[in-house]
Amino acid sequence: MQQTYIAHIDLDCFFVSVERIKNPTLIGKPVVVGGSATGRGVIASASYEARKFGVRSAMPTANALKLCPNLIVVSGSHSDYSAYSNRLYQRMLEFAPTVERASIDEMYLDFTGCEKLYNNDLPGFMKILQQLIKAEFQLPSTIALASNKLVAKIAANTVKPEGVIYIPHGTESQFLAPLPIEVIPGVGKKTEEFLRQKGFRTVADLQNGSLKTLFNLLGANGKWIYNASFGRGSTLLTTSHIPKSISREETFSTDISETDKLEKILFSLVESVCSTLRSHTFKARTVTLKLRNSKFTTSTHRQTIAPTNYDPVVFKTASKLLQKNHANKTPIRLIGIALSNFSDDTQTELELFQTTEKKDEIVKAVDKIRDKFGDEAIRIGNV
Repeated sequence: MQQTYIAHIDLDCFFVSVERIKNPTLIGKPVVVGGSATGRGVIASASYEARKFGVRSAMPTANALKLCPNLIVVSGSHSDYSAYSNRLYQRMLEFAPTVERASIDEMYLDFTGCEKLYNNDLPGFMKILQQLIKAEFQLPSTIALASNKLVAKIAANTVKPEGVIYIPHGTESQFLAPLPIEVIPGVGKKTEEFLRQKGFRTVADLQNGSLKTLFNLLGANGKWIYNASFGRGSTLLTTSHIPKSISREETFSTDISETDKLEKILFSLVESVCSTLRSHTFKARTVTLKLRNSKFTTSTHRQTIAPTNYDPVVFKTASKLLQKNHANKTPIRLIGIALSNFSDDTQTELELFQTTEKKDEIVKAVDKIRDKFGDEAIRIGNV
């Protein structure tokens, strides 16, 4: 039976890394992406310099600033991150016949059967691949090579940042044994606490248990955890991942009451989600507006329209939702936009084909300019 070789590439502190490419003065400093310098919002990505202070992703920005007073907070640009991710994905397709995008900053590459192409030294080629990603994209990465996706992902997490590791075939359970149980996907905080109460602390403890015991404790999830503890994972890569929705939101440093000011911010968010939507070659049927007021009450308002990825059409819909559902004196602390209910980009809008074709040419040209010069370089006017 042919041995399988699955590589997991994890872009280290990806959002921060992209911001450092755009602004090299951020290199070596504690930086986070997400939230605002006044403490609003939540951290999306933290540099390792910031993590030394206890700063982590998903942490409220206010808490992060208390832990690290010198923290540099960058709002971020999701369209830039998507552009870098897309370019890297296309480049990786030149090295492996199958590539799966697990997320914007993670991907799997299937090198099964490619051993001779790389001088029968795939572990050595992982180091070359890491150097190539750094040289061509200026992105630091961690790469793990193993017999399946599960072991590759776990292994990558053990050597971050900028590590390279190979887990030889047949050594999976031995490699996993000394690691804490929380490295196993499916072992979240509650499951971890529960298993620790039952005496399971390391993966070796899971291995030394029994399938019946874990199934009785956790049901189907227990069966998964037991098999995963021995490094039994999938080798099947999914090459067509369709997200359920694409969204952006912004938390303000001070509450905003004026509808016209909210519209300006909303327009910028619409540009970002539409650009990402086009990068996936999708059109959306549903537009959802998210509002959170000064009392932390959150409301969502949605409308279904003809499939589109055209900024002015989406903004017009979102603007109507805003005007309908926002009283001009209500202080708002967060506004967000989400697109969902996707269709393929080959579908045309309910209008003359020539008009749609011209729009497609325009937005493609705009996206190219943004990819090269940044989001603020050009904008599509409102209808």
